Amino acid sequence: MDGKILYEEMGRFLTGRGASFTACADLGVLRPELRCGLPVGIVIGVSLDGKIVAGISDGPTPAYAAEYERVNERLSRLGKACAGFLEDRGWRAVAFEPSMFVTDRTRLETPLPHKTVATLAGAGWIGKCALLVTGKWGSAVRINSVLTDAPLPVGEPVTESRCGECELCVEACPAGAASGRNWRAGMERGAFFDAAACRDCASRLALRAGSNRTICGICIAVCPFTRAFIRKAGEEAG
Repeated sequence: MDGKILYEEMGRFLTGRGASFTACADLGVLRPELRCGLPVGIVIGVSLDGKIVAGISDGPTPAYAAEYERVNERLSRLGKACAGFLEDRGWRAVAFEPSMFVTDRTRLETPLPHKTVATLAGAGWIGKCALLVTGKWGSAVRINSVLTDAPLPVGEPVTESRCGECELCVEACPAGAASGRNWRAGMERGAFFDAAACRDCASRLALRAGSNRTICGICIAVCPFTRAFIRKAGEEAG
């Protein structure tokens, strides 16, 4: 089957099951062991509810904790469904989970972050608080990844931040975890963001919201790209 046709069919399949977007990446720049020996990465995104995100500018709420779990569950199902879709057509596919297992407890890193697949696919860039930022939803999205050998068309990688001089998330971060430096491809996260400080603060805030997850969301809510998404969603709803 032609790769473009396969991609279009896959996109309709996933959108029909609740995906907000899909994009594909050429993973050839990564070591084979990081990508299970497979050349293509698929990033699947699901947007968060704009009204709920609008309510977390002071920290996570029970509604946000529930939304986080709802979207994670959907992404888990979408990953498995996507892998099954490709395997049924004769291709290899490996589905990940939206919340990745941290293999390096000191550096708080995973072997292949979803955000890496997303930036290589051209789905967005990494913001100053180390979250994926998209042009349409800001950071109000969660993502999952599937690896495959299917000949899918890949996007143009995003290699530089588009945050510019904006520092709203830096100023709002209750952990003081963001340095204000802009991300660029290949940059170590620790060069611009303190993941341990973020984790510790987010864990405390999440407990107030009745969640055992490491969630905060303040940087998501204050991002201008997220705010534009919330405004548009409100106008369409109204």
